[in-house]
Amino acid sequence: MDIHRTGGPGYETKFCHFKGGIGLQGNGEIAGYASLFGAADQSGDVVQKGAYLGSLERLKAGGGKVKMLWQHDPAQPIGVWETVFEDSKGLCVKGRILTEVQAGREALALLKAGAIDGLSIGYRTLRSEKSGGGRLLHEIELWEVSLVTFPMLSGARVAPSEDETALAASLAETFRQARDLLA
Repeated sequence: MDIHRTGGPGYETKFCHFKGGIGLQGNGEIAGYASLFGAADQSGDVVQKGAYLGSLERLKAGGGKVKMLWQHDPAQPIGVWETVFEDSKGLCVKGRILTEVQAGREALALLKAGAIDGLSIGYRTLRSEKSGGGRLLHEIELWEVSLVTFPMLSGARVAPSEDETALAASLAETFRQARDLLA
């Protein structure tokens, strides 16, 4: 596991290799979970329900948006997240890759080929507590959600934005993997 701190004080991103499939709409629309509540990532961190609410409210009030980046590189925005919200399972993201941008075309080609399928968050921890081998993350300032090769959380994957059956199967596999990690 590598924890990268770049982009300013407290900025965190995490990478780890996992197996998994991908779903994607042909027009570049993507959706998936960038974070799952109650699931430990490879460093033992567990995001708690409600951890993103304050950050999302502040972004909305200020007219800001969560950025879609390529591999956490702030010089490579590749699309737009049109919807970012917490539901009962985690942080759900829906957006589209911009094929008018070279990095966006390349990312879309890699997604279609199955070479990448991960989502990863770039954030700053505002409130946490130590728990076991990691942290319980109670409040997070979310900066970006990246398409990545190696997500830290196995369930943080791109899923079809309109194919609910595939999304449900992906989530079921995610929860199976989380259960196995906790066992």
